[in-house]
Amino acid sequence: MNGKIIGILLVIIVLGGGWYLLSKTPASAPTTDTAQTGAETTPAASSSAVTVTYTDEGFSPKEISIPLGTTVTFINQSTGKMWVASAMHPSHTVYSGTSLAQHCPDTTSSSFDQCASGDSFSFTFTKEGTWKYHDHVDASHGGSVIVTAAASI
Repeated sequence: MNGKIIGILLVIIVLGGGWYLLSKTPASAPTTDTAQTGAETTPAASSSAVTVTYTDEGFSPKEISIPLGTTVTFINQSTGKMWVASAMHPSHTVYSGTSLAQHCPDTTSSSFDQCASGDSFSFTFTKEGTWKYHDHVDASHGGSVIVTAAASI
């Protein structure tokens, strides 16, 4: 009888844990479709550097559109820590195709992952597409970087 009760409790715990993990909305994989879904996109200035601010309310602007080769700097102005990372939370695999354990520390600057909390993080985008990101410390805060082909002169 005790074995059945323990078994039932374990099933309840596993199901509850699974529900909790699956109820969180994961970040989406990147797409090359830049059609807007009602979100306002902030086009980058013509320079090769753009700044995104992180506050207690999240990232601002939440979505930016930049040409290939642009460096985006994320500045922490929140009261807490910031760790900018590529989708999907918590693995950060989408931009580089490598796991957090494989690309941190990022000695080649090829992973869109801060790899630790800090006050600022800069990353140069070398791949076209829509790249979703989040704050690894608070994954409910996130945004998108839309990288388009560099304009030809």
